[in-house]
Amino acid sequence: MKKYLTLCILSCFLLVAIASCNFNPNSSSAGDIVVASKDFTEQDILGELLAQQIEETTDLTVTRRPRLGGSFVCHNAILSGQIDAYIEYTGTAFTAILKQPVINDPNVVYEKLKQTYAEQFNLEVMPSLGFENTYAMIIRGEDAERYNIQTLSEAAKYTPQWRGGFGYEFVEREDGLPGLAQTYNLSFGRPPRIMDLGLIYRALIQKQVDIIAGNSTDGQISRLGLVVLQDNQKYFPPYEATPIVRKETLAKYPQLITAINQITGKITADEMRQLNNLVEGELQDIKTVVSEFRKTKGLVSSF
Repeated sequence: MKKYLTLCILSCFLLVAIASCNFNPNSSSAGDIVVASKDFTEQDILGELLAQQIEETTDLTVTRRPRLGGSFVCHNAILSGQIDAYIEYTGTAFTAILKQPVINDPNVVYEKLKQTYAEQFNLEVMPSLGFENTYAMIIRGEDAERYNIQTLSEAAKYTPQWRGGFGYEFVEREDGLPGLAQTYNLSFGRPPRIMDLGLIYRALIQKQVDIIAGNSTDGQISRLGLVVLQDNQKYFPPYEATPIVRKETLAKYPQLITAINQITGKITADEMRQLNNLVEGELQDIKTVVSEFRKTKGLVSSF
């Protein structure tokens, strides 16, 4: 029995050691660059986009670390040198990582973030990929067409006849529904339905509610023919998707700068929704989806 326990313990230590070696970017099996992503579908896609862009436009190899964790996990990993790059959202980095108050101007947020990340962390905040993933007020496509609605200001005249469907956090947070309603003078004839975020799209399609708060790049938006109302008064903070890269890595491999800059501004919010839908809704392979997207954007090999 003791011999069996000893073997089990040794096996456990061996598995841990193997796992640790696999995660070490300095191991002999690792690529030149380690690209990580956070733990949801959109990040899987963006991480693969960054990895493919580097591999196919430079002579560098990339080790992928998908689903590494949330913002704090990825941030700590890049600070410690376990990874070289990942995609972050400016509003998240500014408010969650830097603990700064909300600023609505995307240019101000980006410049402050770029300067502070360089000074405090020796990290480069690259230009935005072209879209942001933020709160989005969403209605049925048929209603947007019937009432000729494109913005939240235009929707305000109809909300007294509508019912909202929102998650609990969105209703309670001051920077959620309370502040939004005040900014746009929104009023509802009935109290909103408070529901699990996984049910809000079904409720909208089944006409149990008329307007919901989702995320601006959710794949269901394009799949279900829904419309995101423009936040024309810029109430929600900016959450632009942007690559974060170690400055040491850029100095060692300067060709990375050109490679990554080639994907600057290449993705619109609608395109990101479509990509999310291809992976989540149609269950297509991420590498194939990203490869096809790169072709449509002319992001071909340059070496």
